[in-house]
Amino acid sequence: MLKTADEMIREAQQHIECVDAVTALQLFDQHADALILDVREAESAETSKLNLSINISRGLLEMKLPKEVANPEQLILTHCGGGGRASLAAYTLQQMGYTRVYAITAPYDEIKRVFDATS
Repeated sequence: MLKTADEMIREAQQHIECVDAVTALQLFDQHADALILDVREAESAETSKLNLSINISRGLLEMKLPKEVANPEQLILTHCGGGGRASLAAYTLQQMGYTRVYAITAPYDEIKRVFDATS
């Protein structure tokens, strides 16, 4: 039996830390090495992006992120448009060996409002 995307997301969320936008901002502010990782497709990030984030599409994480983040203990906050891709990305990053990964599961507009209000 095939799994749906929703089933895959729910499964990933059982293994990762999910946070709302306010908690994510608090984590970001508490860690000088924190990285906000936008896992949406490049076209979405080009249209609207958090001021402090970098964009690596979820499908390219395994190839590109190790070049950006060599320290497996660096705090990484993943986000997307609604939390699903961020959750799948956070799970993938954990499987790669990153140990301080959080998925921001709030809608993008809320994340942008919270983060960009402080930058």
